[in-house]
Amino acid sequence: MSRVISLCFLLLAAVIGFLHLDSRPAWSPFAEVTPMAIEEPVEQAVSSKTKQAIQPSIAQPLATWLPDTGAASVHAASLIALKDGFIRAFWFAGSREGAPDVVINSAVYDPHLATWSAPTVVIDRLSAQSGLSRYIAKLGNPVPSRMADGRMQLFFVTVSIGGWAGSSISTMISDDEGLTWGRPQRLISSPLFNLSTLVKSPALQFADGRLGLPAYHEWIGRFGEFLRIEATQVIDKRRMSSGRSAIQPVVFVNDPQSATALFRQTRSSTLPKQIPVSQTSNAGKTWQSAEDVSVANPNSAVAGLTLKNGIRLLALNNIAAGRYRLVLLMQSAPSAPWQVVRVLEDDEALPNEQRKEFSYPYLISAHGDDAHVAYTWDRKKIRHIYFSPAWLMQAYSQLPQAPIPAKDANTKEGQP
Repeated sequence: MSRVISLCFLLLAAVIGFLHLDSRPAWSPFAEVTPMAIEEPVEQAVSSKTKQAIQPSIAQPLATWLPDTGAASVHAASLIALKDGFIRAFWFAGSREGAPDVVINSAVYDPHLATWSAPTVVIDRLSAQSGLSRYIAKLGNPVPSRMADGRMQLFFVTVSIGGWAGSSISTMISDDEGLTWGRPQRLISSPLFNLSTLVKSPALQFADGRLGLPAYHEWIGRFGEFLRIEATQVIDKRRMSSGRSAIQPVVFVNDPQSATALFRQTRSSTLPKQIPVSQTSNAGKTWQSAEDVSVANPNSAVAGLTLKNGIRLLALNNIAAGRYRLVLLMQSAPSAPWQVVRVLEDDEALPNEQRKEFSYPYLISAHGDDAHVAYTWDRKKIRHIYFSPAWLMQAYSQLPQAPIPAKDANTKEGQP
């Protein structure tokens, strides 16, 4: 009975939201994806001596650790490029995921020295509670974005009651590249309860300057949602996936009207452990399910990135169960197969009880032709890896430029 009552409330909320669609701003196409302008080229800011010290190591992917905060558990790292060419990271840390002592941390990566600054606390549970004027039980999933006017905006998950299914999204704005933040505000994505809306993946830019935020719902059903946001207001939302099997969408924009969303699968044991897909041909106004990406996915987050030359990257656990292997894949064209170009972590050779968790990858590019990935390392650390333009182009040059014939798709290495 309680399930029926909950469903009735959700239907009523949907009807109320639908009645207001006509009064909202016209739907805009996606903005053209271009790398953010950098105030000072990296080359000008690095001495010749420093270049000689760093350049040899850049030929291969350069790995670093985000700074240790002393917390027993860390998770859900995200990244954003700063105007000076540096990288700011966000992640949550505490005694365990969902604990009252969890805080959202931040640190800045210096690409000239390949070092991270000391961590700072962006927001904790009590400051979120004070700023939002409502009880906050826990925090999670920070996701930074860039507003049309250049300011930085941080979205994060807050929970007042229950588990993650009782979440809502809150946001803060910074005028100084994340050094200080304004008062947090809660995004209102539903006219009634405003519950069970979470965020994990980067926002997209619309041509009118608004943001499209991929989000997801976990109460009753599990599905993706696409929020159209103006500053701190949700002015529209659209469902991205059907059923109970697809959350945490990451979106690849194809052109101003079309995009493809890839999801973390939460399917039952009898269904394929692959990557669900939805597509839009009207800039996110409506979404239709499409054929799975035939890459294994063990109910764990995926991360995606499109470089300015059109090359696409995907980071995920490419196994059907567990999170003990994490890889970077590359796609030379939207219709081409995904190919593994780098194994980031792999504990497959270890006994089950010794395998670590490598999960929740997040991908960005600072200049449009490079890539930074951050991910959880056994819930104890956050790993960061930088891929130079030269390395990425070398990996691309080694990709097969045509799909593997079907008759050879299952041929094992070393077999005819």
